[in-house]
Amino acid sequence: MHRRDPSPLLRPAERDRHGALPPPSPHTAAELAALIGLLTAARPRNRTVVTGHSRDAASVRTAAAFTEAWEARGGAVLAVVDWPETAASWLRAARRMTAETPDAWVIAAAGPGFVQLARRLRHSTTWEPSRTYAFGSLRDARVTAQAGPGVLDGLRGADADGGRWEVHGDQVTAFPSRTSD
Repeated sequence: MHRRDPSPLLRPAERDRHGALPPPSPHTAAELAALIGLLTAARPRNRTVVTGHSRDAASVRTAAAFTEAWEARGGAVLAVVDWPETAASWLRAARRMTAETPDAWVIAAAGPGFVQLARRLRHSTTWEPSRTYAFGSLRDARVTAQAGPGVLDGLRGADADGGRWEVHGDQVTAFPSRTSD
């Protein structure tokens, strides 16, 4: 008998157990600079990206600012993909995110929709969270908890103050920004 994989959708009871996630805040110049710094410090060097964002105003503006800054420094944005916070199926957005083969994915999003998308990406595509960079709205430990074990392992990003963070297993580790005296 063929056993079917369970749906990757986050059930309401799982979501409610961890509490509601706040909406994204507008990005800061320090956050954008830190995220670009993470991307350019990676080896091998990231040159091509696919940018994904939820449809809230802050995420749309953040994705646009990133795209402009990345292209201004000579990087290529292969696609810009958006998604709603709720959907009957996340497969279409997941396939659009992985239709190209970028060096990295960049995410500006609200937590609830990204959790659903990330679960679908891991379940149905070759997406690698270790090649994914995000803005500070996804640093919340509840995002990692709702996504589930291993779904976001390797995801990294930047905070509003220019600090950075990384997901290892089910833990989010923050690293403060480096400031000169």
